[in-house]
Amino acid sequence: MRIAPEVAEAVAGGRPVVALESTLISHGLPRPRNLDVAHEIEAAVRVAGATPATIAVVAGKARVGLDEAALVAVATGDDVVKCGVRDLAPVAARGGNGATTVAATAHLAALAGIAVFATGGLGGVHRDARETWDESADLETLARVGIAVVCSGVKSILDVAATLERLETLGVTVLGYGTDGFPGFYLHDSGYPAPWRVDTPAEVAAVLAARRELGSDGRAVVIANPLPVEEQLDPELHDRVLSAGLTSASEAGVSGKEITPFLLDFFHRETTGASLAANVRLVTRNAELGARIAVAAAAV
Repeated sequence: MRIAPEVAEAVAGGRPVVALESTLISHGLPRPRNLDVAHEIEAAVRVAGATPATIAVVAGKARVGLDEAALVAVATGDDVVKCGVRDLAPVAARGGNGATTVAATAHLAALAGIAVFATGGLGGVHRDARETWDESADLETLARVGIAVVCSGVKSILDVAATLERLETLGVTVLGYGTDGFPGFYLHDSGYPAPWRVDTPAEVAAVLAARRELGSDGRAVVIANPLPVEEQLDPELHDRVLSAGLTSASEAGVSGKEITPFLLDFFHRETTGASLAANVRLVTRNAELGARIAVAAAAV
């Protein structure tokens, strides 16, 4: 694993750092907008006072903090593999390029000593999991990696209720940021309550400090940050496109880790870009909040 000097120095000095995933860049956003958004997300972290550390596998090396050449490789390469934790070793051994999921990013960030990670939406339990047993590896990883994850809930294409139940079973703390409801990714509210509410970065930092003192810091803390109501995707449009997208995925035989990029692309096309705009807004807001939390946590 190679840690960028800027990131290594910040971690060693106890200064705030925010890890960022790379699957969003390679598989979650269309080209060429994806590279612009990668820059915007890193800039949002810097403006809020922290050092960004985008994570990926480049030429067989796990990289924590990417230079411009590495960002371009992840954003433009046709051979970039979507990497969960299980995929990291094969991709590295073959000298390949890999974009890290929430799980793989959290895993590598923790190895690098980074305490805060910002992303878009978590993976979770799929809607047909009773038949397929399809559940994102994000959940199991969050149960063993003690990192604070700022997100906008779980992706709305998933079974939100079942995902919240799994997070409870796995002992993962879930905080609603400025909300009593659990966010629904593109939507302000998923319709399910958040177990706990916090309203400031200082409150989040206090939770993280208390967790350390109580010896319960071996699992993640999820900080669920909703899009404002006025910035969310129109709920009726969301439900209509989601239904059509699930049908289209079934007819095309898409399943497993390929279903999320398939549905995100379907949303982008069928909402004429409205879902893409919401996605960019939420991930940028999460990066900014992640930086503010990292700053507050570094001061405790």
